[in-house]
Amino acid sequence: MTEFAPDTGFRKNRKLKDALLRHKAFSKDGLSERLFGLLFSGLVYPQIWEDPDLDMQAMELQPHHRIVTIGSGGCNMLAYLSKAPASIDVVDLNPHHVALNRLKLAAFKHLPGHTDLVRFLAMPNERSNSQAFDHFLSSNLDRTTRAYWNGRKFGRRRVTVFNRNFYETGLLGRFIGAAHLLARLHGVDLKEMTKTRSIREQRQFFDEQVAPLFEKPVVRWITGRKSSLFGLGIPPQQYDELASLTADQSIAPVLKHRLEKLACHFPMSENYFAWQAFGRRYATDDEGPLPTYLKRQHYEVIRANVDRVNVHHASFTELLTKEPAASRDRYILLDAQDWMTDQQMNELWAEITRTARPGARVIFRTAAEKSVIEGRLSASIRDRWQYFEEKSKDMTALDRSAIYGGFHIYGKNA
Repeated sequence: MTEFAPDTGFRKNRKLKDALLRHKAFSKDGLSERLFGLLFSGLVYPQIWEDPDLDMQAMELQPHHRIVTIGSGGCNMLAYLSKAPASIDVVDLNPHHVALNRLKLAAFKHLPGHTDLVRFLAMPNERSNSQAFDHFLSSNLDRTTRAYWNGRKFGRRRVTVFNRNFYETGLLGRFIGAAHLLARLHGVDLKEMTKTRSIREQRQFFDEQVAPLFEKPVVRWITGRKSSLFGLGIPPQQYDELASLTADQSIAPVLKHRLEKLACHFPMSENYFAWQAFGRRYATDDEGPLPTYLKRQHYEVIRANVDRVNVHHASFTELLTKEPAASRDRYILLDAQDWMTDQQMNELWAEITRTARPGARVIFRTAAEKSVIEGRLSASIRDRWQYFEEKSKDMTALDRSAIYGGFHIYGKNA
């Protein structure tokens, strides 16, 4: 478990700067990159926005598998634990995500039971949660993580955010809140989506209330600017990929299409991503599902396997360079490659290829539909991997989070 600096901003976070910055500071692109970096230096994702059920289906997880994944909000690495893999290494460049992942692991291990876990991690307006932290979790955290959650922001301890609504915080939580406000200013209450009881009703609400918002001048103006979408965690490179999908280089049609999938392709009773987007919370027992890692049926096995996880403040490549050859089985890259230069991507895949056992799998998402590694990896690396193209297309259609253009699966040749 690597140490991290809990209050390091973008200026001092060399790991994040190395991953993000490509252009000179005072160029247009350079200023855009640095603005995104400043925003990305705080907590970004209180919840991860990749569907873990899809991940586990694509990876075909087995008990002997050793996994490396990017942490983000921490939901998915906990979901993977429901399959009791041999080990999970979690990496993240953002120290706030590192602290969140470690807190979630401690909550599973040290809170008294499943009800206490759900109250702490999923339910809003539970004012006893900071007391539960003090009583059960604080003394069981490493020194740096404990200092992070006991640290103060705007005069209050960070951990008190769990007394309110944790999912309204972070860069993404605030962005969703701003979208709700903008919709209300146009007479639309997005929370009404949570009252629908069928896909037909969801479709009607989307077509009549949500879709017209994308034609509003202010919405088109906002979506036409890279910086306005940094709140979705979309860096400048990803914005350009999305804009390339439309004739007029506007991403409003792309966002509308993906929000339509989120709203209309899966029942609200089965999609906790839609609950967060439209309801700004998780559903109660009689309304819909909790995330996979919080479901009661997975609680005991996840709790029993928490110690198989190590969380590192490091990049994917940085971690793998320290690991033995042929030592890992599954790699989850989220959408990190959308940020990468060709050199960074080849360095990453060189280490993946070196550390991967025969039959290993890599999964990742992309903002656009096509796989970003095609035509960019050196032939000596690319030839070692098979692309499961048809299965990848099928998986893309099944992704409940709906925000990505492509889901991609690669397997190492024997």
